[in-house]
Amino acid sequence: MRNKRGWFAVPYVIWMALFVVVPIVIMAVYAVTTADPATGELQLTGSNFTGMGAYLSVFLRSFWLAVVATLVCLLIGYPVSYWMAKEGPRFQRVAMALIMLPMWMNFLLRTYSWMSILENNGLLNQLFRAIGLLDLLGVDHIQMIGTPGAVVLGMVYNYLPFMILPIYSVIVKLDNSLIEAARDLGADGARVFTKVIFPLSLPGILSGVTMVFVPSVSTFAISRLLGGGTQMMLGDLIEQQFLGGAYNPHLGAAISMVMMVIVVLCMVVMNHFGEGEEQAVML
Repeated sequence: MRNKRGWFAVPYVIWMALFVVVPIVIMAVYAVTTADPATGELQLTGSNFTGMGAYLSVFLRSFWLAVVATLVCLLIGYPVSYWMAKEGPRFQRVAMALIMLPMWMNFLLRTYSWMSILENNGLLNQLFRAIGLLDLLGVDHIQMIGTPGAVVLGMVYNYLPFMILPIYSVIVKLDNSLIEAARDLGADGARVFTKVIFPLSLPGILSGVTMVFVPSVSTFAISRLLGGGTQMMLGDLIEQQFLGGAYNPHLGAAISMVMMVIVVLCMVVMNHFGEGEEQAVML
């Protein structure tokens, strides 16, 4: 019986092999090789990894902006998730629909919308001009597009639902008897939150942090459109190596491998931290 059930996993294994394992293997081969200019044959080399030192600023910018965007999403998403979980079912359905509604629109269209809002003659600058703020400051416009803040804003807007939904799904399932027991033992609202609610909601926080940080650190559309070409991130750098004028797929593969390893290490650390917190709560 078990052998028959095992056949149902065959399509999944084939899918994973073709679209996950094989691409990773190809990327790893490209990362540790280079093409001979004369013959075109691949030769083993480590120069692809040593050459990444020239792009250290891109690595630092990518991780810094991703961390900032993740923290902003957490600061906004946790109160919203907590508020939703404490309201009635009807309110939760409406709030969920409002959160999911922007995600039904194309990702690029949402980002282009922010361009029209933030650009030098965009909606915000027109509003500031209409109320006399620009005259008061003595400037023609407030520079918003092409700044790190615009990139962070774009990431927060696009990835905030990925922070809200995991935290909400955990908080809404919390056993109210634990909260009531803490209050019966004399804990005030602040201690109930810090000692009971927050630790128990940590799995949702870690899921949300992972779901926001990973796409943020590898984004390229947001940084290109809202960064105005001045805020290059790892996604832009990798795309440039494969599709841009500085065509070097071997270097692009090496950067992708390093980024993948760093992201996996971050996820392992966060998951380990979450397991430790859950054990502490149980004790």
